Amino acid sequence: MRYRTIGSDPATRREVSVLSLGAMLMGSRTDEATSFAILDRYVEAGGTFIDTSGNYAFWVHGTQGGESEELLGRWRRSRGIGDEIVIATKVGARPLAPSAGFVDGSGRPVPLEGLSGKVLRESALRSISRLGVPRLDLMYAHVEDPAVELPETVEGFAELVSEGLVGLLGVSNHWAWRVERARSLAATAGAPGYEVLQYHHTYLRRRGDMPGWRSVDGSAGVASGDLLSYLRATPGLALVAYSPLLSGAYVRPLPLGPDFAHAGTAVRLAALREVASETGATVNQVVLAWLMGGDLPVIPLVGASSVAQLEESLAAVDLELSAEQRERLDAAC
Repeated sequence: MRYRTIGSDPATRREVSVLSLGAMLMGSRTDEATSFAILDRYVEAGGTFIDTSGNYAFWVHGTQGGESEELLGRWRRSRGIGDEIVIATKVGARPLAPSAGFVDGSGRPVPLEGLSGKVLRESALRSISRLGVPRLDLMYAHVEDPAVELPETVEGFAELVSEGLVGLLGVSNHWAWRVERARSLAATAGAPGYEVLQYHHTYLRRRGDMPGWRSVDGSAGVASGDLLSYLRATPGLALVAYSPLLSGAYVRPLPLGPDFAHAGTAVRLAALREVASETGATVNQVVLAWLMGGDLPVIPLVGASSVAQLEESLAAVDLELSAEQRERLDAAC
């Protein structure tokens, strides 16, 4: 396993593995025995960076979430896990009432808890209790909350950090301009700001002109060009890429959908398969290696429903793409 540092403050920064494990469906769709086996193998391989959220996975059984955090808490206690394992969680996307999805039967978004100072504190304390930790290593603002002014969210997070309830701050599924505005407010106030950004990012390129379910302007959760440019200009930030393997669509005949309906998709898939054949690796492993080894290093966040799936992802850590292979993958468009 290889490692990198996230965060800048010596008091809160952490060294984490370059491959992160997602626990979204653990405790709901993935049973406890299988989840524990996956977690055990990940740690055995040197993995130290686990991702969850206070709302995971409410849609599976029509709850408000919390099943994933609760399972991780049971696993930590049963294995004697301490602060050597970094667990990231999120706040803001928990439904206000039990729900089977992010949209209701009429196609309207269900009300979410949001990012008020009150919610930040309640969520942090709830996550601390479920996980059985003294403080949260990393807490993300999960989705935007236009109903709450940014200064309130920035101040709320700063209070949690100053009280020792939260270490690092992160952000996910926000437009790049809102990330920068929140970071600017924090810097002006001398408060901690977002340092870890979690967005959907993968080798294939999504169309940028498709309306999202939360905004007609598109999806704020995709690492688009402006966000990647922002990250390149701000080296102290870290990018965590969720759904890097497109839920298996690279290797199974799953429809990619209209987001990938453009000429570049076939060209990049061909380049990807060519490099996979040359290296003897799987297509999934090449995608992960491309993310981890680029000039903008990315921490892929992978899920797994079996130890075998996890093994495939773990093997990507040791896959070294040549400069020529990387140039070929980058140039395909």
